[in-house]
Amino acid sequence: MNGNTTKNDDVSIVLGGAAGQGIQTVEQLLVHLFKASGYHLYATKEYMSRVRGGSNSTELRVSSKPVRAFVNRMDFLIPLDKDVLKRLNSRITDDTVIIGDKKKLLGKNGDESLDIIDIPLSDLSKEIGGAIYSNILIVGALTAIFNIDQELLHNQLQASFGAKGEDIVAKNIKAAKIGYGYGQELASTGKVKVNVTKGQKVEKQIVIDGSHAVGLGAIAGGCNFIATYPMSPSTAVLTFLAQQGERFNIIAEQTEDEIAGMNMALGASYAGARAMVTTSGGGYALMVEALSLAGAAELPLVVHLAQRPGPATGLPTRSEQGDLLFALYSGHGEFPRIIYAPGSLLDAFELSQKAFNMAEKYQVPVFLLTDQYFVDSYYNIPKIDVSKYKNENYIIKAEKGYKRYEVTENGVSPRSIPGYGPEVVIADSHEHDEEGHISEDHDNRIRMVDKRLRKQGALLTDAIPPLREGPDNAANLVVCWGSTYQIVQEAINNLGRDDVALLYFRQVYPFPSNTLDYFRNAKNVIVIENNATGQFAQMLHLFPHIEVHQNILKYNGLPFSVEEVEKELNQKLK
Repeated sequence: MNGNTTKNDDVSIVLGGAAGQGIQTVEQLLVHLFKASGYHLYATKEYMSRVRGGSNSTELRVSSKPVRAFVNRMDFLIPLDKDVLKRLNSRITDDTVIIGDKKKLLGKNGDESLDIIDIPLSDLSKEIGGAIYSNILIVGALTAIFNIDQELLHNQLQASFGAKGEDIVAKNIKAAKIGYGYGQELASTGKVKVNVTKGQKVEKQIVIDGSHAVGLGAIAGGCNFIATYPMSPSTAVLTFLAQQGERFNIIAEQTEDEIAGMNMALGASYAGARAMVTTSGGGYALMVEALSLAGAAELPLVVHLAQRPGPATGLPTRSEQGDLLFALYSGHGEFPRIIYAPGSLLDAFELSQKAFNMAEKYQVPVFLLTDQYFVDSYYNIPKIDVSKYKNENYIIKAEKGYKRYEVTENGVSPRSIPGYGPEVVIADSHEHDEEGHISEDHDNRIRMVDKRLRKQGALLTDAIPPLREGPDNAANLVVCWGSTYQIVQEAINNLGRDDVALLYFRQVYPFPSNTLDYFRNAKNVIVIENNATGQFAQMLHLFPHIEVHQNILKYNGLPFSVEEVEKELNQKLK
């Protein structure tokens, strides 16, 4: 191995180990250090569903230019135990530089064909104070290899471990210094060398992950109530908004189950709150009955649905785009909804902010579809100018003669809240008349159903068009949605073909009325998605005159890599 020890421009580092070995600590430290030093970075993780043991890994890309997608390539592999070598063996190539504790990784009967650059992590960490310091030794070594200021490293260790006491800080700094020395030796002797350009603009940017992008967008959208039951991979949104509750006047409630969470959110919406829930497929299944309550009572609601593989518990810590049709068709009866699926962190922020305004404007549930890969991935982006995102107030005073469900031309009735005006504001789960009283009159039933469904046409006025990249007359059109966007984008850019265009949908329902125009010149439509049945392609087939010719699907619980998409496209384009 280690045929090429000089890594240029874009370096992929993969760290692996068991849960409890501090992989996440290493990731967080390195992300901060790379960004503070001016490197563009991207990070994502994959992990097993267990608190201790198993074999987890995290990938960091450090680059001279923005990088925002997962690659299969491993320029550096740093395994903290031998299980990592077995599990990631298929990704190891002659150009992979493996750094680790050779004695621990190979043992007596190890694969001697693996050329491992040895750092005696076990022995060194024991001298410092325990095996846990192995990860900080690695942080120190990588910091030196990437020519990051050692003082910056020490300051970050002080900030990260200061609450644990000076003794812990001192031991971590000692480990970092020893690791730094090993890294310096590797760099100076030419065993390992990187050529990645730093940029001053990066230092002024922010680093967030998908869950924080959704949470920040919710705050920008005026969210002031969230109630939900924790379920990976959605829980981080609840945690983030709870942490920001006092600052932004947000009530965050961890309920006894998902049913209670959904009903509590609807109660808050009825009272005038901008409410949301965050969950995954299994939790959302419990919420579905209450979703229909939102449809009947015409209560605004935002549902963040972070997808993971099912059915049932499935792979609870892995990723899949398997709940698109579930979000579209869930609920009994017929009522309109909006479904957004962000493919970038900025889109996640903007769509989350927009979701609250669209829910309020049209009094419908609005979905934000993400997945484990998306919410756990992060990279540097320019600071967001929050001042340009405005919220509209759609609540009116209930004056005399007010009708909560008044029949209107576009189906949207005037909305008031209890106590705001002299009239009573009624919400009802039964079919009702214009005032909100229960009604079993058949003609009234038709009027109410037609009124609610007329919103579907009104929703099109605010529909977000897909984003097209590439030649207008390209014969090959590659279509994607949600989290696959930036992976597919990089793969197409790598192909460098002038007969291929990309079409990325960030609103997946309802489709904009001019959707067909984006497909007119395409002779070969290829849809890429992280599920087994081509759910988005099925939705496109329902649109008149749109034909999907080929699918690229993946459903093993892992996201696409850039290389996989490249390879598949090369085969399909032949």
